[in-house]
Amino acid sequence: MEQGSAPHDPTEARGQAPRLGVSAAVLCQALAALVLWRLGYPEQAVRRSQEALARAQTLAHPYSLAIVQHYATWLAYSRREVRGVQAQAEVLLSLATTQGFPLFVGCVSIWRGWVLARQGQGEVGLAHLRQGLAAVVATGQELMRPVCLVVLAEAAGQVDQVEEGLHLRAEAVGVLEAHEQGDLRAEAYRLRGALLLRQATPDAAQAEACFQQALAGARRQQAKSWELRAAMSLSRLWQQQGKRADAYELLAPIYGWFTEGYDTADLQEAKGLLETLAG
Repeated sequence: MEQGSAPHDPTEARGQAPRLGVSAAVLCQALAALVLWRLGYPEQAVRRSQEALARAQTLAHPYSLAIVQHYATWLAYSRREVRGVQAQAEVLLSLATTQGFPLFVGCVSIWRGWVLARQGQGEVGLAHLRQGLAAVVATGQELMRPVCLVVLAEAAGQVDQVEEGLHLRAEAVGVLEAHEQGDLRAEAYRLRGALLLRQATPDAAQAEACFQQALAGARRQQAKSWELRAAMSLSRLWQQQGKRADAYELLAPIYGWFTEGYDTADLQEAKGLLETLAG
């Protein structure tokens, strides 16, 4: 990604975008932002995303700008920034509707649905999410489908539609495996564990196995942000089971690894949990 987004001749880049359909340089830069977040560098991720947006705006190529705007929204979602997702999605919607980009119009419905669900409007959010998923699928684009399914599964669990959430999550994993996509697998396993704990009869043993699987997968990928989330989920479960010391010993070194992004939702949540476990 770094090599692909290296400085280049602006004239050449403007000519490249129409030939390839998107500017490869700004695409690499936008994707690098998402990779940086996953690797555990949330502040560097934001800076890279902002650089990609500024660069895309100089190209006079609307599709390149739209895809970079989409990834900026995705980054805000990854950082669990409700207002950030809302603001970025509105910009993307304006561009996508003006230019006639149905994929990104569908993606905006996904992001809006997640925002509504986080704001306590679960049923309305689910409606937007289902509409967005249908719109994305209708375009034939497969790479975004598992993201939509994971977000929808998360929202379904929030309104106690656990069985639907588990079904959607299983469908997401099926797509990830079919296309050999590794990015969301750790989060998908963590989500399954969280949903199993929301069942009428919680399955703590299976949930713990899911959290352990999510941890192992995140560690293989060196994806510290996914690892932190999986560790928090497992630590909360152990806390409920009276294993406070084990929970602290699991979470503390992962939290201590981070050197930036302490204002993000995940790190703030981890800090609060550690304080509770140490009390």
